[in-house]
Amino acid sequence: MQDRSAENDRLARRRMVAEQINSRGIHDPRVLAAMEEVPRERFVPADIQAQAFADRALPIDCGQTISQPYIVACMTAYLDLQPHHRVLEIGTGSGYQTAILARLAGEVYTVERIETLLTLARKVLGLIGLNNVQYCLGDGSLGWPEFAPYDRIIVTAAAPRVPQALLDQLADAGRLVIPVGSEREQTLTLVKREQGRVIETPRIPVRFVKLIGDQAWSQEAGQGSEDET
Repeated sequence: MQDRSAENDRLARRRMVAEQINSRGIHDPRVLAAMEEVPRERFVPADIQAQAFADRALPIDCGQTISQPYIVACMTAYLDLQPHHRVLEIGTGSGYQTAILARLAGEVYTVERIETLLTLARKVLGLIGLNNVQYCLGDGSLGWPEFAPYDRIIVTAAAPRVPQALLDQLADAGRLVIPVGSEREQTLTLVKREQGRVIETPRIPVRFVKLIGDQAWSQEAGQGSEDET
């Protein structure tokens, strides 16, 4: 029964990638392979695992969410990850995006402000054999300066603007992906640093939980989010 269930999950991930991601314009073979390989069902609460491959965000512990598969793939594709890259992730959350990053990059440094989420994510990532991740409990809006600069930075919560601390930790020729906007509506934004210049390019409308911290929102995040595409 366990083997049959595991095979069903593999087939469901394959359909998810084909129908929700590849068909919507994301064709990077490494991103598609990572989305097929990482067991998304392991990163959602047990009572909603049957919904793990749905085309929408899902609630996880502590009033947070696991993003819609398309959004995870889209943000990952914007990063243009290479095997030698060092990546800073702001907002570990469920750990699912972390797992995708760890499949594609050399080292991942992930920061989460909620200890329960960080503990759960670390456990799942260890169980599926991803050991190139370093974990930090803290204010993600301040980044993780100890290991800067980073080739890539990804922020999985929305900020009113790009935190200066993160810009300061982005390497030259680096990329940063972040949702920027109001509490209710944001735009997924690609930031590039090129020869000291910072170039921000708005991409697609989204809706994320708020990034709480010294250089982001000061109020507690509301319940969940629905990624809009």
